[in-house]
Amino acid sequence: MVSTRDRLKQTKEKLVSPLAIHRRPNSKKNDDLEMNDSDDRLTILEMTVFDQTSIVGELVEELHLVKASASVTRRGRSRKKGVIEVNGDDDFVKIDSDSNKNKLGRQQRKRRTQLFRVIAMFEWKSEYIQVLLLAYQSFGVVYGDLSISPLYVFKSTFSGKLKHYLTEDTVFGVFSLIFWTFTLVPLFKYVFIVLSADDNGEGGTFALYSLLCRHAKLSLLPNQQAADEELSAYYNQGHVNRHVGASQLKIFLEKHKILKTCLLVMVLFGACMVIGDGVLTPAISVLSSISGLQVRWENMPNEVVVVIACVVLVGLFALQHCGTHKVAFVFAPIVIIWLLTIASIGIYNIITWNPRILRAFSPYYIYKFFRVTGKDGWISLGGILLCITGTEAMFADLGHFTSLSVRIAFSSLVYPCLVLQYLGQAAFITKNFSAVPISFYASIPKPVFWPVFVVASLASIVASQAVISATFSIVKQCHALGCFPRVKVVHTSRWIYGQIYIPEINWILMVLCLAITIGFQDTTIIGNAYGIASMTVMFVTTWLMSLVIIFVWQKTILFALIFLIFFGYIEGGYLSSSYLKVPQGGWVPVVFSIVFMIVMYVWHYGTRRKYLFDLQNKVSMKWILTLGPSLGIVRVPGIGLIYTELVTGVPAIFSHFVTNLPAFHQVLVFVCVKSVPLPSVSEDERYLIGRIGPKSYRMYRCIVRYGYKDVSRNDENFENNLVMSIADFIQLEAEDRGSLDGSSEGRMAVARTSGRFHMWLVMSEASNSNSEINEETSAGAARSSKSDTLDNLRTLYEQETPKGSQRKRVKFEIPEADYLDHEVKEELQELIEAKESGLAYVMGHSYIKARRNSSFVKKFVIDVAYSFLRKNCRGPAVALNIPHISLIEVGMIYYV
Repeated sequence: MVSTRDRLKQTKEKLVSPLAIHRRPNSKKNDDLEMNDSDDRLTILEMTVFDQTSIVGELVEELHLVKASASVTRRGRSRKKGVIEVNGDDDFVKIDSDSNKNKLGRQQRKRRTQLFRVIAMFEWKSEYIQVLLLAYQSFGVVYGDLSISPLYVFKSTFSGKLKHYLTEDTVFGVFSLIFWTFTLVPLFKYVFIVLSADDNGEGGTFALYSLLCRHAKLSLLPNQQAADEELSAYYNQGHVNRHVGASQLKIFLEKHKILKTCLLVMVLFGACMVIGDGVLTPAISVLSSISGLQVRWENMPNEVVVVIACVVLVGLFALQHCGTHKVAFVFAPIVIIWLLTIASIGIYNIITWNPRILRAFSPYYIYKFFRVTGKDGWISLGGILLCITGTEAMFADLGHFTSLSVRIAFSSLVYPCLVLQYLGQAAFITKNFSAVPISFYASIPKPVFWPVFVVASLASIVASQAVISATFSIVKQCHALGCFPRVKVVHTSRWIYGQIYIPEINWILMVLCLAITIGFQDTTIIGNAYGIASMTVMFVTTWLMSLVIIFVWQKTILFALIFLIFFGYIEGGYLSSSYLKVPQGGWVPVVFSIVFMIVMYVWHYGTRRKYLFDLQNKVSMKWILTLGPSLGIVRVPGIGLIYTELVTGVPAIFSHFVTNLPAFHQVLVFVCVKSVPLPSVSEDERYLIGRIGPKSYRMYRCIVRYGYKDVSRNDENFENNLVMSIADFIQLEAEDRGSLDGSSEGRMAVARTSGRFHMWLVMSEASNSNSEINEETSAGAARSSKSDTLDNLRTLYEQETPKGSQRKRVKFEIPEADYLDHEVKEELQELIEAKESGLAYVMGHSYIKARRNSSFVKKFVIDVAYSFLRKNCRGPAVALNIPHISLIEVGMIYYV
């Protein structure tokens, strides 16, 4: 039996919210259904859903008729007078109320039964509509790259010695290879299997690696904690039991660090190939579409086509900072129109040129193809594999959609349209062997050539945009793993999660893309490089999926081996063929990957050595305790935030600071911003708060946890959330409840910024209420004894700061409550006073040096390469958006 309350709550979440819900301005946030204890009446807040006279509205009106004696109970409790229950099997409404039996007759009960059936129907329809809407949107983001492959597949396939075998059977064999490759890899591997291996809705190689790191101890991130495993999204529900015994293979991998390093290198190598895709996809897409001009104007020089392509590419990269959300709504229609157009052209070519091409569906023609062409046919696989380039985007962009929506979009439109296009283009080639280099545009009927050319150009831009955005995401994820230098990450949309822009990477991609376009000027050579990059990423996904099948899905090793051997054999054949074309342009992604891998390795190695130095030289707690509550220094008003990568202990930077300047703030907070192997961490679980030393020391530790897709920035809410989290921890500690983890330094607990302990907040922007702000500023200055010069500098800084970057002033007050302990109240009051006096950020300005007895390679990596990267990347204060006027940097030399 399902209670009415639960049924209506599910209905509101699944049915009403996707349409349009308008709350009254003063309505509460979580008051969907509410029980009024005073009159025991079930009340439902007013909802406006497009048509207020709909059947759902009638149901709401009917339920208002249930009065005094109606109360909603959950399943399993004893039935009270006035229980309303709904049988989920036959939707029969049963009313157990003596007072209501006379009022509600048989017709009313029948009416309610019908209304609940309508609700169930609406639930199904709303979910169906939402899935279809996501499927529609996925065309513009996921399938742009895959859908433009017909522009260059046949040209690249017949570019080598295979052009000497141009017969009808050879073309049939090429199409048969395209069809079965397109069926086995994108359809069977990705749609049916890989899309099920999502990491809390996220996809891509980093999602697979994150799953493996959580279900087997394969992570190389240095500051992991057992408390991270208590995050609600840490384990995928439905895939694995948290207490399943480790297999022998799992134990073997966990014991050998070299194997964990190889796994990380493989993931990063795949990431480097994705970055290579970000260079090659715009070049080959735009150049292929613009080259259609030479079909109508045969005398047009190739240099003119290259110049036009470069202009388009410069405009594409120059507009990246504006974000894609403003024009993204036209991406899906462009790709859909493109798919329908090329499918129509394919059908036309089949009927017009060679209907016998339908025989090529038989895999027998693959056998005939290799029997005739031999080694040359195997080499030509490097061109055929271009038909599946862009397949990885189905999994990599899963976080913006759902697996069902991506499956529906591919199976219903992308797959049949592309098969029809390849089939029609092959039919055209069987009767026009000389037109192979321009087979796509040559097969277009002349009356519709220019409209198709325009749509092709727009589709190539959409495909390029999707790959560029994916490159930004990959770089962000590499940085979260500590394997990429700090770069500026800009959110281009306030409403769409995950849309980011990285200026440094954008301009590097543009320069490399223009260099490739101008240097090669031929889509065949670019296609050789493009195939290597795309197939390498898919090959890495296959290996990672085989491990996910074992460790995450808990399937047998035999099942994983079947998956690995079957798809690895197919992709390995294509990959071996593509690597034979390294001299003909295939060296480009290899060189790119090597360069980016060196950058990633150097940064990861230097960062890890620095962390180990901090770990070995942290300050002992005995030294802290011998100093007493004042720590042997002058405690001045305010909060001091000391940034460190350590999750335990006191960093050496603190002792270095107080030794040279024996004064510090009355409240000390050691802040550690770290990444966890999760896509994102909810705000309620982000802050892990603990205490260092006795209460009188007023020293806390705050561990801020981010996922690999979260953007870690010290925005205007960080300071307020930090204070709220510490206040929540103080209250929890006093009540001795919650998940407090005992340790030598103190106890840790997950503190919620929303607050189990409620503090009153009065928020006002810095630009408003000048009189109040001046009063608060003067009061704070009096308390902290700050000089007038410092106050004037701070005021000038706030005036010169752009309005969009100004931080809100927040006033904290303690509620007058009898349940608060005196010591708790005193500590909270001191925390509030310290917050009003101001915050100072203390960060280390480190210099990393290799020891004298280090090898030459280590000295080069640390003293030259790592030092160069640190000097030319964003500083930690800039990356975290820390205000410069509140920043204190402490110089430290690390001998690693």
